[in-house]
Amino acid sequence: MSDTHPHTMQRRTAFQLAAALGATFAMPTLQSAATPNASAPSQPVTSLSQLPGLKPSPRMPVLFIGHGSPMNVIEDTRWRRGWQALGQQFGSGPGAKYPQPQLILCISAHWLTRGWQVTGMDKPATIHDFGGFPRELFDMQYPAPGWPAVAEGISAALRNPPVEVDEHQWGLDHGSWSVLQPMFPAANIPVLQLSMDYSRPPQEHLALGQQLRALREQGVLIVGSGNTVHNLRAMARTAADNQAHDWAIEFDTVTARHLSTGNHAELANFLALGNLAKMAHPTHDHFLPLLHAAGAVHDGEAPAFFNEGFQMAAIGMRSVVWG
Repeated sequence: MSDTHPHTMQRRTAFQLAAALGATFAMPTLQSAATPNASAPSQPVTSLSQLPGLKPSPRMPVLFIGHGSPMNVIEDTRWRRGWQALGQQFGSGPGAKYPQPQLILCISAHWLTRGWQVTGMDKPATIHDFGGFPRELFDMQYPAPGWPAVAEGISAALRNPPVEVDEHQWGLDHGSWSVLQPMFPAANIPVLQLSMDYSRPPQEHLALGQQLRALREQGVLIVGSGNTVHNLRAMARTAADNQAHDWAIEFDTVTARHLSTGNHAELANFLALGNLAKMAHPTHDHFLPLLHAAGAVHDGEAPAFFNEGFQMAAIGMRSVVWG
């Protein structure tokens, strides 16, 4: 099966996971560009530092979360416990290290569009973009509000590339809500989701992340949700968390080295690794959120890794906090 055509990528991903887990998946298609909303913020927005309703804040961290199987949100796995512990570092509790976010901007591997889009609805739907899993997983809801005015402001401020506002088509897919629910179970922080244009080269995803940096001083928590390694065809369901294919370990190690040294240009050049990159990512939708997150990092900010390891030998769960 060819792995090069972006318009069929989501169909392949669903088919591969269904085959590996004995599940049946809905087959989403790549969405076309959203129709720009005629309404606009009351004051013209030309910079991400002018977004309506957001207040200046201490610099928020940037996160990349390896989300793995959707089952992680309902099972007591070490991955889920890692997300819960991270969530406790926000707010005013005894373990708090960071302020409570005013807004979460999540870049999920599971929303691919032609051009970039940002969700702009008041109440984004909880999307169950999978099939064949227990009823408990389909009953999960994450009723976090959206923030349309901020979505409009982001669209107005980011013009290269343009980011359109999606008011109706999407919501929060499992790449977003499955990690946010353990971190922020009250679902009381507004969430916007940013799509990815898979047809564009990885370097453009990194560059867009660089433009998002200014949001961090506006109380926005930027969360990339994907995996450092994601090859569903090669999964081994009986493998322990410390077991993985040699090529998976190698690619994850190379990725960790680039992150540790701050060499984000080489991180975005991962396709130059040839067959190693193809084995780690037959389609690289799950790697692109890492580039958005890394782009939002300032020079000299060191990464802290957590949840290192693998699910089913072929899903890299390494997660990262900067700041």
